[in-house]
Amino acid sequence: MAKLSLNWSAFPLPYQSPRLTQTSPCSTLSIAKASKPIVVCGNPPTFVSAPGRRIVAVGDLHGDLAQARCALEMAGVLSSNGQNLWTGGDTVLVQLGDILDRGEDEIAILSLLRSLDIQAKASGGAVFQVNGNHETMNVEGDFRYVDSGAFDECTDFLEYLDDYGGNWEEAFLGWVGVSEKWKEDRKMLQNYWGPWNLVKKQKGVIARSILLRPGGLLACELARHAVVLKIDDWVFCHGGLLPHHVAYGIERMNREVSHWMRGLTENDNDRPIPFIATRGYDSVVWNRLYSRDVSDFADYQNNQIYSLLEETLQAVGAKAMVVGHTPQTVGVNCKYDCSIWRIDVGMSSGVLNSRPEVLEIRDNTARVIRSKRDRFNERQVVDYT
Repeated sequence: MAKLSLNWSAFPLPYQSPRLTQTSPCSTLSIAKASKPIVVCGNPPTFVSAPGRRIVAVGDLHGDLAQARCALEMAGVLSSNGQNLWTGGDTVLVQLGDILDRGEDEIAILSLLRSLDIQAKASGGAVFQVNGNHETMNVEGDFRYVDSGAFDECTDFLEYLDDYGGNWEEAFLGWVGVSEKWKEDRKMLQNYWGPWNLVKKQKGVIARSILLRPGGLLACELARHAVVLKIDDWVFCHGGLLPHHVAYGIERMNREVSHWMRGLTENDNDRPIPFIATRGYDSVVWNRLYSRDVSDFADYQNNQIYSLLEETLQAVGAKAMVVGHTPQTVGVNCKYDCSIWRIDVGMSSGVLNSRPEVLEIRDNTARVIRSKRDRFNERQVVDYT
């Protein structure tokens, strides 16, 4: 049974690592002997070489652990026995952001993905995440879209972390395995909390602020991930990459967002928010230019968008871009000669509660997986070259 009191003083800001260098070295992930190495450049990861790997991309999850599991099982990377085991071999999994908000199992999903990443690396694969607009909003302290259950999860997790003596790694990796039990225990206490809902909510807001403020434990976890990731010939980002982003520098943007999330600055009295990546309609995490319905635009406007997309891809040396952010009511789809893939299907119960779909890339050919059977029956999928 979860305790009702919190020792907030037990959670100071974590150790702050040295300032990130301007040029980050490349590293080789732990690999299976039969596979060529995955090489990762940048801190956080920005450029990845994953020779011969199957790549699977999953869109916005918004705090819905059940739907997240369904999508990952469908993609063939998560066991269906509830044991949270990686089954993807040397597959590379990419999650396109917006794990936070609109659902109540946010930390559990983040915990699951981290656990799968550790297991994947031992099998020659890897798990990558990119941050979306809801991750950056929460680090800014914008909690407008937070589900009430997510505030409760933050409170529960801090108490669970306290039980581990503040050992972040052990507690964070273990959370997905116990979060359901904590949720059940909490619901049993609802009658107790009846007249004290305001106090309960205030505890949740404080807990979330502690975890997600710049330099907070969960903000530092998010800081491990990029806002733009290039794997071989494919670019992955939440909203959409534009030519001026590439000109500014992809690794530079990733580094500055990570730096901000960690609470690290050249001047400790000034923590500027990296506007080009996280704020404004044309920032990397907010841009919807590529993901809106093409019928919203006149033909000449669509031609301009296509030209802009081609310019961006040429500048970054990529074949195609994969984005989330804007729910696609028709499911995962591609436009502009399949140089842009839109994979947010609104699967969370807090959004459209739609059937999960994922994108699979093999040998530079992409296809949509719409059911578990699709992994084994090529006739059941939509293929694009």
